[in-house]
Amino acid sequence: MKIHVVRPGELGDTEIAAWRAMQDAQPHLANPFLSPEFAVAMGEVSPHARVAVLDDGRPAGFLAYELNGRGVGAAIGAWVSLGQGLVHRPDLEITADELLGGAGLHVYEYGTLVQHQPWFEPFETLSQESVIVDVSNGFPAYLEGLSKQFVSNTFRKERKLGREVGEVSFDFDVRDEATFRLLLEWKSGQYRAMGRPDRFAKHWVRELAERLWAIDTPAFAAPLSILYADGKPVAGHFGPRSSTVLVDWFPAYDPALSRYSPGLIMHLRLSEAAAAHGVRSFDLSVGTGSQYKNSLRSHGLPVGEGIVRRRTAGAAAHWVRTEPVRRTRRFILESPVLYGAADRLMRRMARVRNR
Repeated sequence: MKIHVVRPGELGDTEIAAWRAMQDAQPHLANPFLSPEFAVAMGEVSPHARVAVLDDGRPAGFLAYELNGRGVGAAIGAWVSLGQGLVHRPDLEITADELLGGAGLHVYEYGTLVQHQPWFEPFETLSQESVIVDVSNGFPAYLEGLSKQFVSNTFRKERKLGREVGEVSFDFDVRDEATFRLLLEWKSGQYRAMGRPDRFAKHWVRELAERLWAIDTPAFAAPLSILYADGKPVAGHFGPRSSTVLVDWFPAYDPALSRYSPGLIMHLRLSEAAAAHGVRSFDLSVGTGSQYKNSLRSHGLPVGEGIVRRRTAGAAAHWVRTEPVRRTRRFILESPVLYGAADRLMRRMARVRNR
């Protein structure tokens, strides 16, 4: 097995076609964050983006990552990516040590590892569950699996929104820059209110979002989806989709209309529209402490967080620097009580800062 490393933009048409074919052949690789389009877009905003290309006479796999230091790599776009791992042929045989060695890495970190990644799974330090909206049998069948009270209450609020604010409508793919900017502003405000880092304060995240929004192909797109009342945006979502999977990336709503639960209405209408566009599953990502995700849930899929270290001096030095913080974070995430307490503290601190 030969492994060579390239920048994402240096991938050839044959390699990209092979990459897509691997995703199409294996449903667990259908997450749009594993698509070549995401890797190439990351390569345009990050000088550290790389792809390890595995080849045994024909393309055998692709590992997209970013170099964070000498020999230290992390899943590409790890701070914003909600699907990570090695895209591979079904018959690929390789060890984690061979893979990292071929890529010139001592360490590889991942945060939302998809299923069926035997190279990385033994190094998992935290296993969580991604919440899945299953629309593979159509939107009506999906609704049948939800709480009848939840569905009834949400649609009742939608009717109330229509009566008191104006006619409600939904557009799956909006191409208006002012609306795009409005959604990002809502999301930034939500981050601040929750005491979380504002992702859009990072120029590269905003630029990445703009580049992905410009892509619209059958294999990959990043639609801006908007719920309107009286012709004005009240909630929306921006996120990538492959031909079969949509990921809940940046949902947001107008906080002035929160009493109508516009975010929940939007998620139901987005699920309906996605199903009509051929999407089979809507991945809401990890649902720790999220009431709205649990209300929308069909089932869950395991996702892993972990770190692969080779037996090298560079990997040992990395362990000394990072392991104490990693263990503390894992301890909090594995305890609902501690996670809830930490979440409440961050929200209180945010309210104080925003006064």
